[in-house]
Amino acid sequence: MYCELFCQSHYSFLTGASSPAELVTTASFLGYKAVAITDECSVAGIVRAYGAIKEQRLPIKLIVGSYFVFDETLAFILLCPNKAAYAELCRIITNARRRSEKGEYQLAEWDLRTLRHCKLIWLPSGNEEPDNHWAQWFTKHSNIHTHIGAQRLLDGHDHTRFSTYNRLAQQFHFPFVACTGVLMHHSDQLPLQHVLHATRVHQPIDNLGREALSNAERSLRPLKKITKLYPEKWIDNTLALAEQCHFSLAELRYQYPAELVPKGKTPTDYLRECVEAGIKVRFPEGLSDKVRGLIEKEMRLIEEQQYAYFFLTLYDIVQFAKRQGILYQGRGSAANSVVCYCLEITAVDPRQINVLFERFISKERDEPPDIDVDFEHQRREEVIQYIYQKYGRERTAIAATVICYRFKSAFKDAGKALGFSETQLSFIIKQINRRDSVIPWQSQLEHLGLSKEDKKVNLLIEMTEQLLGTPRHLSQHVGGFVISAGPLYELVATENAAMPERTIIQWDKDDIETLGLLKVDILALGMLSAIRRAFDLINAQFPVPVNIPFITKLGDDPQVFDMISKADTVGVFQIESRAQMSMLPRLKPRCYYDLVVQIAIVRPGPIQGDMVHPYLLRRNGKESISYPSEEVKEVLSRTMGVPIFQEQVIQLAMVAAGFSGGEADQLRRAMASWKKDGRIFEFRDKLIKGMVKRGYNEPFANNLFEQIKGFAGYGFPESHSASFAVLAYVSCWLKFYFPVEFYVALLNSWPMGFYTPSQLVQDAKRHNICVHPPCINRSDFAHKVVNLAGDKQIQLGLTIIKGLGETAAQYVCSQRPKQGYESIEAVQKLAIRRDEREALASAGAFNQLSGNRYEARWRMMDQQATLPLFDSLPIENSLNRAPNEVEDLLEDYAATGLCTNNHPIALLSKKKNLNFITPANQLKTKAHKSVVKVLGCVTGRQAPGTAAGVTFITLEDHTGNMNIVVWVATARAQQATFLKSTLLQVNGIIERSKEGVIHIIAGKLIDRTQWLTSLNLASRDFH
Repeated sequence: MYCELFCQSHYSFLTGASSPAELVTTASFLGYKAVAITDECSVAGIVRAYGAIKEQRLPIKLIVGSYFVFDETLAFILLCPNKAAYAELCRIITNARRRSEKGEYQLAEWDLRTLRHCKLIWLPSGNEEPDNHWAQWFTKHSNIHTHIGAQRLLDGHDHTRFSTYNRLAQQFHFPFVACTGVLMHHSDQLPLQHVLHATRVHQPIDNLGREALSNAERSLRPLKKITKLYPEKWIDNTLALAEQCHFSLAELRYQYPAELVPKGKTPTDYLRECVEAGIKVRFPEGLSDKVRGLIEKEMRLIEEQQYAYFFLTLYDIVQFAKRQGILYQGRGSAANSVVCYCLEITAVDPRQINVLFERFISKERDEPPDIDVDFEHQRREEVIQYIYQKYGRERTAIAATVICYRFKSAFKDAGKALGFSETQLSFIIKQINRRDSVIPWQSQLEHLGLSKEDKKVNLLIEMTEQLLGTPRHLSQHVGGFVISAGPLYELVATENAAMPERTIIQWDKDDIETLGLLKVDILALGMLSAIRRAFDLINAQFPVPVNIPFITKLGDDPQVFDMISKADTVGVFQIESRAQMSMLPRLKPRCYYDLVVQIAIVRPGPIQGDMVHPYLLRRNGKESISYPSEEVKEVLSRTMGVPIFQEQVIQLAMVAAGFSGGEADQLRRAMASWKKDGRIFEFRDKLIKGMVKRGYNEPFANNLFEQIKGFAGYGFPESHSASFAVLAYVSCWLKFYFPVEFYVALLNSWPMGFYTPSQLVQDAKRHNICVHPPCINRSDFAHKVVNLAGDKQIQLGLTIIKGLGETAAQYVCSQRPKQGYESIEAVQKLAIRRDEREALASAGAFNQLSGNRYEARWRMMDQQATLPLFDSLPIENSLNRAPNEVEDLLEDYAATGLCTNNHPIALLSKKKNLNFITPANQLKTKAHKSVVKVLGCVTGRQAPGTAAGVTFITLEDHTGNMNIVVWVATARAQQATFLKSTLLQVNGIIERSKEGVIHIIAGKLIDRTQWLTSLNLASRDFH
């Protein structure tokens, strides 16, 4: 028997070469009695190990611990025998991490002095003087349960190590334990460990010398070998120490802060009080018996599951946002409850989506409530700081996100470690087409000068593949907060985030879910910023306040849905992508719930599960709807017999295959990770046999499993889609009834969404809205609505000018006289930098004063005009050269990224004979399958994983957008043009659907970028 007490997983970033799951699985296979996961100053990997043991029911004990380096003279391991020791360990890690910058830690001697519960394994350095010092120190501090960790690594240094051990054994009386210092689960991982080591120290492997591991002995070794390496007494001591460590992560219990509940009231009582107050706001006309019944049902469920604190925490946060005028919207299964509607966590009226209530909280599966709250992306920080101020950084932190290697970083780090030059690696990465499903990247290397005959190249491929998915460092989650009643270190260690005044825990959302802990998701959504700004602009004009509840209570507006069905959705929420816009004329949404389906159906899950076409056929009455049972009908009737939502797939497994609540939860987890570990196939036989046993035919059962595979990792929940549909509809309503305010709000909220300011301005112009360029006298800092002769128009703000900082732009506006600046010289006297004045001139902001940007720049070169002596002298214009249309266009794009009065293609049509080109607005006149030639600026390239390597390119000309379909073979044959063109001509064939959706199947791709060589046009590629 043996227990390994010193293992570092790949959560000891760029050191450990194996996952926690690999370590515990291999240790169990080798017959180890226990294994300790001891990542460096971290507990980031222990939940993964705990989850692997639990899921696979491994007969091995997990010991929680951590490895520390105090300085060059002292390294040690702390193990947790009990819960008090675990809290002590997390406190030490937290203090050490909080003393340092992100990714570093600094121990203090005080941390060691205060040890009372942890078991300490000291790893002697081999230097006699410091080892004697620490041996005496540990002897003096007898409260520390100290052992000496002995390592035998067969690396030529064992004789020196054992001399040290013998000397310490003679002089002191610490028990010895055997510990390998495992960095990999198998010796095969040694090359990967070398790559990680080289990456950590920024050196190629060849330069590591003796610093690199000389053999693979720091892997999990067979028991037979262990017994030969260590004295029996040391192994017995190791087993005895492991026997004392009985702490389990299952002992952790989460407690919400109690200060939210007034004294003398229970959490449930106070929650009911808040709900009853909300009823008067949400249902001023009174409650129906049905809604009252739902509230009572939900309140009983909340009380039984003890989730009242969770809802009160969210209620407190959204009430803060409401007081501050920050727009927000809750989403998730629990967010779509009547209770959340009454608490004003969500604006989704439950009467519109009563089908969702049964999945409010999954009592059967004992899952925590699913609620995310989105806030305006430019104001979410106010909410975050409110949480920190209310609870303190000792009691609240953001969940971590584990940043793992993806192809580019893996290829580059592996290459640098192997000695390839960074220049060569960068060149190769840019040339590889990762979206080519026929020729994998490994084969493409041959065409880039890397022969597979070269062993070094084969090692580069192997190491890149092994690095993929390996954790590289911790970052912060987008907004998942953990808030505790007491110090957070009693639950988990925390550390500083990269952003100031932020703290993160060392576990990610999957770890939190594994342990059944609750987190509050405080997320950012750009569309909420835009909607709030639009409301502000509208409410400044009308006495009746317009807000989300106001719009939703108006009901489904046929005119708004007419606009949606025509795919006139540039800039709106969720249904604005090219894929969504192609689906809209086919699905033709006519009501709110149609939008719920629309948002969810254009996702990889329904597409891969082959659910889109059956749904459309049934919706259009071209295919009959049948159900194999009433139970299946109850699940699928609202989506015409086709599973569209993630929840439906889970429900089908329960009602059709007899899955229990726990099994359904395991299936859901397997769906989320099947492409990583393939665990979903473990459920195949149970699913099919369960359905056949209940009278369903085998083809139906097999088809359901294929649909589940399609949903795996990509299925969109109905509960989230329901909340998104509200914002999608509100944004469409704003675009239809208040288009000018809508576009101004979008522009002021950028960066956000799918489209650039240039594309938004072009769309506004196509809606007959006049857009004015930035002007020194008419523009404010932000974009604004202007009313000229009763016509609402858009005045672009100074914020859009590149090279002009916010402080300078605000200063220019604040110093502007009431009648405006009368001359360029007046602006020159302002206390702003010269380059900022030149940025104003380049953007044409002085055109009102000078006539054109060339003249403005010429006059700004006259420095004497700014002196007081010359104030009364007339200014003579000495430049008789104005920019032509091409120069104006180029300057506009260079200075602001857009042009308000021209378009590159419109300009080209004047300068070149483009009669052979069909503009976007004329494609509808062309016959199906006819050959066309189109020309446009590339505004986006998309290659969805569901498209089998097909790429969708969006081209924009002066009349609209065009959807180009590029097959794999076409892209490969014309790769340079396909990937690099800014201005692209496509010769292809028109494909027109029955609903009028037009795509062009690309044949010949011609790069016309040289026609406007200086034009700085940005496209949104492969997002």
